[in-house]
Amino acid sequence: MSNEMKERLVRLAESVAERRDQAAFAELFDYFAPRIKSYLQRLGMEPGQAEELTQEVMIVLWHKAGLFDPAKSSLATWLFRIARNRRIDAFRRDKSALLDPDDPALQPSQPESADDIVEAEERDERVRKAMLDLPEEQAVLVRQAFFLGRSHSQIAEDTGLPLGTVKSRIRLAFARLRRTLEGDGGEMTLH
Repeated sequence: MSNEMKERLVRLAESVAERRDQAAFAELFDYFAPRIKSYLQRLGMEPGQAEELTQEVMIVLWHKAGLFDPAKSSLATWLFRIARNRRIDAFRRDKSALLDPDDPALQPSQPESADDIVEAEERDERVRKAMLDLPEEQAVLVRQAFFLGRSHSQIAEDTGLPLGTVKSRIRLAFARLRRTLEGDGGEMTLH
C-alpha cells in the first residue's frame, strides 16, 4: 500500500471520528470489509461467521474511530488487530462446538434404582443415629470435617485446638462410628 493511500485512509478515519462522515465511512467499509472477511476466512472461519465478524469490526470503526492513533499503527493494522481479537473472543464464547454431544461423559446418568435409594436412606439414618452416640467434642469435629469438607488444619485454626488433638478426636470418633455401625448389623465402610 502506498504512502498516499495510507494517508488517505487516515484522513477518512479522522473524518469518521470527528464528523461521523458517512461517505468517508462507506469508502473505508468498501476498502476494508472484503479484506477483513478474507483474512478471517483464511483463519478458518465460515463465510457467514466471517461476514458477521467483519460487520462488528466495521461498527467498532464507526463508533471508536477516535481511538485510532496513526502514530502507533496503520489503520489496516488497527482494524485487523480488532478482527483477530474479536475472532478469539468468538472462539472462546463458542467452546460448545468443541464438545462431542455423543461423549458418554456428557450423557445423563441413569436414575438410581428404588433399592439403591432405600439403602442410601437407611445408611444415612444409621450414621445419624451413630453420630448421636459420639461425645459432643468429637461430633462437632466430624461434622466440620465430613459434612462441611473442612481440612484438619482449618478446623484447628477455627476451634483453637492443637492440630494433633483435632486429628486424634476425629480418629477416635471414626473408630467409635465404625464399631457402632458394624455392631448394628450394617456393612458400613467408613473412609
